[in-house]
Amino acid sequence: MFEHCCWLNEPDQWALVPEGLTATTNHATDFWRETHYGFTRNSGHFFGREALEGFTASLRVRARYDSLYDQAGIMVRLDDATWIKAGIELSDGEALLGSVLTIGQSDWATGPFRGDASDFWIRVTVDRGVLRLQASTDGRRWPLVRLCPFPVAARYAVGPMCCTPERAGLEVLFSDFTVTTSTGRALHDLS
Repeated sequence: MFEHCCWLNEPDQWALVPEGLTATTNHATDFWRETHYGFTRNSGHFFGREALEGFTASLRVRARYDSLYDQAGIMVRLDDATWIKAGIELSDGEALLGSVLTIGQSDWATGPFRGDASDFWIRVTVDRGVLRLQASTDGRRWPLVRLCPFPVAARYAVGPMCCTPERAGLEVLFSDFTVTTSTGRALHDLS
């Protein structure tokens, strides 16, 4: 599936390998817009592909988070001011499950991740103006992480995302990337 992707802010080091996509973050990369810090950053690495309205995308992410705000996961993007990124982010000394929804300004929601944060799955469904985010420790059971409004559009970009606002050098392996039509599952269907 990675063969259909293209980079926004291509990292200096990346490769398509038999296991998936490897990427190493450049220095001071991030996606953020205004809230609390007052700045806007659009320098994070995003390897996106087109998806039509009514899709589900999932991705496996493997990385070792060492520095404040190290992050890797999935992104859905309409433009510079309308997107969501979600995955593991190092904050307050621990790897947290987090998401940043940006519609003009960014919010930030975090919580503990119950499992091995260095190897997890993330799934996003966008359908009829609603975005559902789920995370998994094994790629089989998918608890709900977030449910929020998201603009209806004919086309979106979706794919792997990684950033290191405080350093360079986070090495990430992305794999098992799929984009299909919306699962249409009930809200609390964990499969």
